[in-house]
Amino acid sequence: MKKTILTNTITVTILAAFCCLLWGSAFPCIKIGYSLFSIDGADTATQILFAGMRFTLAGVLTVIIGSLGAKKPLAPKKEAFPLVLKLCLFQTILQYIFFYIGLAHTTGVKASIIEGSNVFFAIIAAALIFGLEKLTVKKAVGCLLGFSGVVLVNMTGSELGALNLAGDGSILLSSVAYAVSSSLIKVYSEKENPVTLSGWQFFIGGVVMILAGLALGGRITQVTSNGLLMLLYLAFVSAFAYSLWGILLKYNPVSKIAVIGFTNPVFGVILSALLLNEGAQALSFNSAFALVLVCLGIIVVNFKHK
Repeated sequence: MKKTILTNTITVTILAAFCCLLWGSAFPCIKIGYSLFSIDGADTATQILFAGMRFTLAGVLTVIIGSLGAKKPLAPKKEAFPLVLKLCLFQTILQYIFFYIGLAHTTGVKASIIEGSNVFFAIIAAALIFGLEKLTVKKAVGCLLGFSGVVLVNMTGSELGALNLAGDGSILLSSVAYAVSSSLIKVYSEKENPVTLSGWQFFIGGVVMILAGLALGGRITQVTSNGLLMLLYLAFVSAFAYSLWGILLKYNPVSKIAVIGFTNPVFGVILSALLLNEGAQALSFNSAFALVLVCLGIIVVNFKHK
């Protein structure tokens, strides 16, 4: 794709929203994966092992597909290897260890609303920690609109209940790790191909998580064809969505891309309602109005005076 296409607001919004649709599907699919592989909600070690399998496979897929596209093997330059390790720590190891543990101790719907906070964290990190852009009133208003949509889509049916540290706290920590990784890939993609960064950090992070899961006593005791297909799908979600997201971050401000992340939890809620029966009421007027608020947030952040 040409750079001009990757900075066009409409094109960027469509591509980033598609990434979020894929990520939103991960909420219910991970829980379905637990069921297919007979992974107990309290078995943290096996959850980490399962996540490691997913990301190792995602790394292999990313490197193979990227190498075919570039017509040469994708490997980080020697001086870029430390960057891969730092990105791997935040984008894969910390983000997904906390995410997988958290999702096992809370509902897909509840995880979706907490995950919506990662947009705030990403924009704040880009502005206040990395100094990549300014934190403006317009960005703050857009974030509030988008997050209002995330809250609204979760306010149907019974109350969400009290927060718990193992589930909700872990999802929150996962969001912080995501925010840091968004700025890191923006900075590092100036020095290295973002697809190379994504592929190798997935692979290394996945291997670390597999070793950690095995060391803690994690074991996969049931393997089925449906389980393997689900694992392959989850690997594809990571390989495709993160590679594309990294390319978009390379050519656009973090806030322009990050705010579209509000569609991620909205998709997560809707797909959780469809696939996990966590409240079909999520597919209602509230869902439609929530999407309107999310879209308004995206428009506000990206609006420019002529």
